[in-house]
Amino acid sequence: QVQLVESGGGLVQAGGSLRLSCAASGRAFKINAMGWFRQVPGKEREFVTAISWSSENTYYADSVKGRFTISRDNAKNTVFLQMNSLKPEDTAVYYCAASRHYDSTYVTPYDYWGQGTQVTVSS
Repeated sequence: QVQLVESGGGLVQAGGSLRLSCAASGRAFKINAMGWFRQVPGKEREFVTAISWSSENTYYADSVKGRFTISRDNAKNTVFLQMNSLKPEDTAVYYCAASRHYDSTYVTPYDYWGQGTQVTVSS
């Protein structure tokens, strides 16, 4: 089994920055792609960004392109999400996810999920 633990969420003013981290433990060698999703109450979980095992391929939702950057450190089994120029509409619970098989911008292929970390952007 694989456990994912997110950290780094919090309250920030619009225009500010936050950096989220997600550390994997357990059978982390099973992990291939990793991603970040977010969810607000009453809405479906939505894709934010993903990264392949080698970091060669990265994917971003249109709403965060140019503002968010995903990266990973395989030696530490950790993935990062640098969020700049934050907007109130970025407010959500952010979830880290890991896939055993392939990169994806969809929820279904991800096998493991963290518990989520709250990001709140005030206007």
